[in-house]
Amino acid sequence: MDMRLKPFDFAQAAARAGLGTNGQPLVGGKSAVGGTSFQGALTQALKSVSAQQNEATSLQREVQLDNPNVSIEETMISMQKAQIGFQATLQVRNKLVQAYSDIMNMQV
Repeated sequence: MDMRLKPFDFAQAAARAGLGTNGQPLVGGKSAVGGTSFQGALTQALKSVSAQQNEATSLQREVQLDNPNVSIEETMISMQKAQIGFQATLQVRNKLVQAYSDIMNMQV
């Protein structure tokens, strides 16, 4: 097995991190990895949770108006999905705030 080390290419590593060689974010805001950015993933997750909550609210309203096409079981499941999504979002927010606080309290 060949165990030779390759030379470190700073420019390539910075590009994979979505940064220019000066350490500043790339202009397009896209990472070179090809995936979505953290901000994009977080925004998409928040939109998904919001959509679940809106769907649950809509189904609740339809049940209250005695719509025969909407079942109470479907409504309860939708409400539980929205609640679980909200709780998960809340936990992520709490972890981000804790991480930010830990970083700000580090001694340099």
